[in-house]
Formats: sequence, structure tokens, C-alpha cells
Amino acid sequence: MSSPLHIIYIDDDADSRTHLSKRLDFADISHITTDYVSWLQNVTPPGDRAVVWLGHCRVPVSLEKLMQQLDQLDDKLPVVAISPWPELEQLPAALQEKIIGRLNPDARLTELTVMLHRALIYRQLQLQYAGQPDLFSPKSVASQFEGMVGHSEAMALVRKMISQVAGRDVNVLITGESGTGKEIIANNLHRASKRNNGPFVPVNCGAIPADLLESELFGHERGAFTGAISSRAGRFELANGGTLFLDEIGDMPLPMQVKLLRVLQERCFERVGGSVTIDCDVRIIAATHKNLEQMIVEGSFREDLYYRLNVFPIDMPPLRARIEDIPPLVEEFARRVAKEGFGRIRFHPAAICSLQQHDWAGNIRELANLVERLAILYPDAVVGVNELPEKFRHVAEPNPDLYKMPVAAEEGVDPTGQALMLLPDEGMDLKAYTETIEQGFITQALDKTGGVVARAADLLQIRRTTLVEKMRKYGIQRK
Repeated sequence: MSSPLHIIYIDDDADSRTHLSKRLDFADISHITTDYVSWLQNVTPPGDRAVVWLGHCRVPVSLEKLMQQLDQLDDKLPVVAISPWPELEQLPAALQEKIIGRLNPDARLTELTVMLHRALIYRQLQLQYAGQPDLFSPKSVASQFEGMVGHSEAMALVRKMISQVAGRDVNVLITGESGTGKEIIANNLHRASKRNNGPFVPVNCGAIPADLLESELFGHERGAFTGAISSRAGRFELANGGTLFLDEIGDMPLPMQVKLLRVLQERCFERVGGSVTIDCDVRIIAATHKNLEQMIVEGSFREDLYYRLNVFPIDMPPLRARIEDIPPLVEEFARRVAKEGFGRIRFHPAAICSLQQHDWAGNIRELANLVERLAILYPDAVVGVNELPEKFRHVAEPNPDLYKMPVAAEEGVDPTGQALMLLPDEGMDLKAYTETIEQGFITQALDKTGGVVARAADLLQIRRTTLVEKMRKYGIQRK
């Protein structure tokens, strides 16, 4: 195995050093060996990935002094006692905790490996306790993962898996419900890979008609079929040297699965209507929301292709499994819509609590759409529970009195009892304000009528053609 930790083995017995070094070399475990005098004369920081193994000591130095020196160099350094060290029980408790275990010099290789794993876990827990990034990942989370918002355990696991496989040129299968962000995972895998200077080419297998998918993937020669007036490169050629992302691979027809399997096995293909063999150097990342194993049982997905694609699986959790990520996700989406000119909205804590109780069948895509809709309805406002669409209200409005209509005698209220907005001292852009209100009411009317324009026009008491013109003006689409 390739060790994620580097062993510093200190022992005054040359034979013990040689014996253990040969065994560690055999197991491909990174290490150095030294005697105590040499080490004490040249004490240097052990490094972020180090673990110290203390063997037989013949110099007049106490174990407590050695441990204090190591603690000063790195207070998160794991230590393993190789020799009996009778002083160990007399150490202060804080120093005893740093000695994570004892090993017999003749311990079996499996025991050495178990102790190395224990040291790795100790180091990671110490870093987490101190609030530092995991140094065993290729890069820190902040710099490596773009678009992956959230600090839940589920997302931490996804980030860890990306770190483990990004540098390996193997196929990856991303599974998860629709709207969970599988393409974001694929993008991060590509950016963190050795192919990051090459192209990232996505193709949605479910969005392309079955009779056109072969040409889309492999390209075609002129005259290969009706309408092929010129030669055209396919996605495999376009992705050469980079990554090909096959989204919704579960929607690929069986005949195309056979052809894809051949390309994965032989690393070459021919264009439709062509006879020239084209070599391809691409990494395949596939994604699906379907249960491919069930599809194999039903005969709609090839088992051999499944194992070719599923070299390293990553499962993207649904939003309902990571509700602690909803606040930062809402903040991120609000920031994005504000950047697009929709207005900066903020959410009352009760509204966030209500969103965390929603089941989110549409996952992150549903949340992003909700934030955009609310930014249109309530630009530069604070969204409370009552401002949320009805199906998202899962808690009681904490301040219901705020929504009561003021009496007609109060200032700022017209005789019909409708609340009026007072004109600011500095004035206002009346046209922009009225257009914003108009957009909000049009969106609400369409929501209430299920996108039926004629019924929405009746609710707004305007002609259908007038509503269509206004929808075109504001870029409002029927849901």
C-alpha cells in the first residue's frame, strides 16, 4: 500500500532499525530511521504527515523530555511506543494521550498497518478539533470544490471521495436524485484531475433522440444518412485528452450501450458511415438518477457496461438528507440572483426553519428556483413564513400581527382600508417600482392557475393578449 503517513522510527539498536525498515519497504510504507543522538542533534519539525515510533533508547534522556520536545515541534503529532518504556505510566496525562499505542518490535505487518491507521485517525481528529482543513486531501476544501455549498457530514464525505479519486484516471459513476447537482461533482472531478487542461464535454443521453445519439457521440461522415451534408466530429473526439460526462446514462438505449462498451474496452471507434479507426483518450464520468442494478435485473441495462462505468461510485445525497446546508445554500442563491439584478433578498430565521422541514422532491434545483421566484416577488426585502408559497409553509408565522390590515383612520391608509406605501423623502423611481409590483402579481396569478394564461388574465382582470405581452416584456415563462 502507499502510506498516507510518514514514519520517523527512532531506535539505538541498529539491527532493529534495519529489520523494521525492510518490512516497511516491503509494504511500501514511507519512513526514515535514525538513532537518538542523531535525532537530538538535528531536531526538525516532523511535518504534517508524520508519526513518530520510539524504539530502544540508550542515551541519558527521559521519555518525558522526549515527549515534551515532540509536543513543542507539533502538538498534534501521534507517537507509538516500540520498546517497553517503563516510564510511560508516570507521564503527565496530556503527554500519555499522545502515545496512541504500543508495538512489539517483531509485530506482524498487519499490526503495523493497524497502528498506522490509528495514527492517521488521531491526526485527522486533532485537525478537526482545531478547526483546520484536512491535510490528507490533495487541496483544501475552500480551494478545490467550486459550487459545492454546505458543511454537512454528507457533503464532507462527497468532497473526501472526490479528493480520493480525482487524481486517478478511472471511470466514475455519480448517482443521486434529479436536481442534486451531479454535474457539479463531475466538473469538480475534472478540475482536480490531471486532465484539467483538456476539455470537459457534457452530453445528456436522455435529451437526445435514440436515432441521433450514435452520431452525437461518435460523429458522422458526409452522406452517412439523410441530412448529413458534411462530416462532423462527435463528443468523444471533442473530449479527447479531457473528460466526457455522460449524464443520465440510464436513458441510453441498449444498442448504444453495446457500442459504448466497445469504445471503453478498445479505446477507439469509427464515425457513423466511416471506416477510419479513431483512437480516443478520454476519462468517462457517468451520472444517473435511476437504479441501474434494478435495470440490469429487468434487462434494460447491460451488466458488463455497469461494471465498466462503476469503477468508483459517488452517491450525491438528496437535499432532505442535508438540511443543515439549506441556510448557506439559500444565501448563495440569493447572492447569485442579486448579481443578476433581481434584488437582494434575505430570509427570516422562521422562514429558514420552514424550508428545512420541506421534503424537497426537486432537491437543490427546486430551492434555487424558489429563491429566484421570491427575489422577483420581494426584491430587496426580508422573506418571512407568510411570504413563502403555501406548500413551503411548515411552521407558524411568528409575527402574525404584522400582516393585519391597519384601520382606515391611520396615516398611510386609504379610505378603502388598503395599506399605502409612504413616498420616501428622497423620492423614488415610480416606473421601476410599479413594474416590479406588476411582475409579482403576474407571477402569483400564473402560480395560482397552474400556468393557464387565460385564467391568470381573468384573475388580473385584463385581456389575455395584454397578459401575454406583459409576460413577453418581463421574460416570465409559464411553469
